[in-house]
Amino acid sequence: MSPESYSTFKALHIIFIVSWFAGLFYIIRLFIYHTEAQVKEEVAKKILTDQFEIMEKRLWWIITTPAMILAVLFGTIMLVGNPDLLKEPWMHLKLTFVAVLLFYHFFSQKIMFDMKKGKFSWKSNGLRIWNELATLCLVAVAFLVTMKDSMNWIKGTVGFFAVAIALMMGIKLYKRIRNNKK
Repeated sequence: MSPESYSTFKALHIIFIVSWFAGLFYIIRLFIYHTEAQVKEEVAKKILTDQFEIMEKRLWWIITTPAMILAVLFGTIMLVGNPDLLKEPWMHLKLTFVAVLLFYHFFSQKIMFDMKKGKFSWKSNGLRIWNELATLCLVAVAFLVTMKDSMNWIKGTVGFFAVAIALMMGIKLYKRIRNNKK
């Protein structure tokens, strides 16, 4: 594969990763609002539920899932075009995070299907925490790809958990502030 073709596929890969993550982040936000709508009075609950279901369906099937498919497709094309990348330890770890993200994607889809059936087994705070898993994967992959083998694994691991702890503290702080406003 020519360097120009490889660069084109890399740009497309990045574009669809950004689109995929935008969809993943926003769908969980919609799930949070959809869940919180279930405690409203019946008329408001019905109107909001109908609207959230339309928004979730469109976001999922028009943006998020196509972006995931294209991100994986262009990433695969890059690996086929440069198979030596598969010999790199950082790439193995990146592909592990990609597998986690694919699980996250399809599990989020299951949550959407359950909500459509009227099954709300997640509370809004649990969904907020679930949303941070994608953030952690994004941070980990961004550092892996950027720093590759120069990354000190101990610092990387500590940094990963520091981000996770900071996110959890932020969620708890947000919940406390929100509860104080009520």
